[in-house]
Amino acid sequence: MTMKTIGLIGGMSWESSALYYGIINREIRDALGENHSSRCLLYSFDFQEIEELQHAGEWPALKERMYEAGRLLFNAGADFIVLCTNTMHMVMDSFEEETGIPLLHIVDVTGETVRGDGIATVGLLGTRFTMEGRFYVERIRARYGLEVLVPDEEGRRGVHDIIYRELVAGIGSDESRDYYLSVIDGLVERGAQGIILGCTEIGLLVKEHSCRLYDSTLIHARGAALRSLR
Repeated sequence: MTMKTIGLIGGMSWESSALYYGIINREIRDALGENHSSRCLLYSFDFQEIEELQHAGEWPALKERMYEAGRLLFNAGADFIVLCTNTMHMVMDSFEEETGIPLLHIVDVTGETVRGDGIATVGLLGTRFTMEGRFYVERIRARYGLEVLVPDEEGRRGVHDIIYRELVAGIGSDESRDYYLSVIDGLVERGAQGIILGCTEIGLLVKEHSCRLYDSTLIHARGAALRSLR
């Protein structure tokens, strides 16, 4: 089998990028057996620079950085690109059109998975950019027919702050886990049949709930491994 080379744009944060690398390689090994592992290239950003640009609203500059990283990976031999973060997909809608490089979009593989389970209404947790932005909610509604619920303003602020204060640094306190679970409970009470963990670090903190959880990191990374084997 000729394995396609995955181009990973990571470092946002490196904690979740490490998860991607591990998941992809385990999936390849499980699929092919023996000591097989993935063919992949990684471009890793300094997340402090990315975070500062995000909170300054410098999305055009961030778009330029993401697209340039994709071109560098493609020129180095990647067959398709995987952006190892949810939030930065805010600038990726025209990536394929502008670069001519295939992209495995995190919303698409997540939406397909949720819809495949027969779920109609799903809750979404992530950074406030993800929860409040049109790029995620509108894409998943339009393409997969799902109703998307997000926390109220206080809940969005709390979820966002924990991501940047703790999770990107690999920290997850019991207090923060309890807070996330309470936010999930609120979404379930409003009708959510499942919850998308729409930040690639949230799965480090929240692993179980009585409501079905869709860890975008796990879904996206598995999708990348599968695509590399097609």
